[in-house]
Amino acid sequence: MTTGERDVRGTRDVRGERDVRGQQRLAERFEEHRGQLKAVAYRMLGSLAEAEDAVQEAWLRLDRAGGDGVDNLGAWLTTVTGRICLDLLRSRTARREEPMSEGVDTFVPDPVVSALPRTDPEQEALHTDSVGIALLVVLETLEPAERLAFVLHDMFAVPFDDIAPVVERSPAATRQLASRARRRVREATPAAEPDLGRQRQAVEAFLAASRAGDFEALVAVLHPDVVLRADAGALARGVAASKVVRGARTVATGAFHFRHLAGLARVVLVNGAVGTVAVSEGQPRSVTCVTVADGLITGLYILSDPERLARLDLSALEV
Repeated sequence: MTTGERDVRGTRDVRGERDVRGQQRLAERFEEHRGQLKAVAYRMLGSLAEAEDAVQEAWLRLDRAGGDGVDNLGAWLTTVTGRICLDLLRSRTARREEPMSEGVDTFVPDPVVSALPRTDPEQEALHTDSVGIALLVVLETLEPAERLAFVLHDMFAVPFDDIAPVVERSPAATRQLASRARRRVREATPAAEPDLGRQRQAVEAFLAASRAGDFEALVAVLHPDVVLRADAGALARGVAASKVVRGARTVATGAFHFRHLAGLARVVLVNGAVGTVAVSEGQPRSVTCVTVADGLITGLYILSDPERLARLDLSALEV
């Protein structure tokens, strides 16, 4: 090997080491923002698996583009993740317009399940960075561009000037998207009791009445206009297993018929609120998010889709 060949090879080695270090540093910088990016994607998509995919795609785009010239990496990644989620939402909307997409109104977003806090519930609630299932269900009713504008601006304080290019609107029109979404969210999101202790009282009263087979006690703990939304999976949508039921006596009738399942339920936190997970033979059979107001249950959101339940991380519950 000549001196010139050694010099060229040495230069290539140095450049290679430099490239590897640069990519490692870029990956480290990306990891600093992963938590927020997943939070953005989860609020946009309501699916933990899709949120993970969106975050991974954001990394791939950053890896291809490199970090050079990006002054605010967090803002850049947030808008890129938003654009990825917008494309996924538009694709999802198109699929739901097809004839085979009956029963989509029963959709329950992926829940985030954790153990009940062992410390002061009020203090735990103050530090819980979560979004309720009820709100996610309302977000599902928004147009994709409305959802993006609302989530990025109202939840993550992204300026309208940064959101506008993603939705291909002017900043003023983007502001109107968020305003319209905000109004719909405010009108459709049910009132919720913030105190975990009072939430737990209502949930445990419901479980006790179910286990005892006490129909009138079930009715008594339900709001007259309570809504139950059950999502048993794509194969079950459009049939009895996936349904939306309204009214205290109607919901109580269903709970009464399935009261044997109440014995499998344990009280947990679901998206920061008190809910239940039913476990049989070490496997989750359903996760229920509960909304409570004025001591009464106003909403029950039940996920019993076996495929989606199998993907949930329930390790903290020692299922």
